Amino acid sequence: MMRNRKKIRFFRSHIPEFSCVPGCHDCCGPIMASTEEMSRLPLVEDAKRETALAKWDCPHLGVSGCQVYEERPLICRLFGTTPRLKCPHGKQPETMIDAAIEMKIEIYFRKVRHVMV
Repeated sequence: MMRNRKKIRFFRSHIPEFSCVPGCHDCCGPIMASTEEMSRLPLVEDAKRETALAKWDCPHLGVSGCQVYEERPLICRLFGTTPRLKCPHGKQPETMIDAAIEMKIEIYFRKVRHVMV
C-alpha cells in the first residue's frame, strides 16, 4: 500500500494543472479509482451515492464544485491534460502530460484494483 501511495504522489506531481471553466463540471461523473485513492476520500452516504449515480454525477460533486479537489483521483486530474481525455471546452495546460508518464499511469491502472466512486 505504501508503494502505491508513493506512485500516486509521483503521478500527481507529474500531471500538469490548468484552470477549468468556472462552474463547469462536464468531466465530473462516476469514475473508477484505485482502492488507495478511495481510502483518501471521505465516505459518502449510500443515499447520496445512489442519487448522484442516478444523475450520472460524482457523489463528491457539490453546488460549488468538487468537494474533494485536493484528493481527487488520478483519472480526474488527467482530464484535459491528455489528448485522450480532452476538455469539452478546449481548456488544457500549457504543456500536456508527458507521454511516458501517461503510459506509466495507464500501467498502474491496469495493475491495481479499482472501484466505482
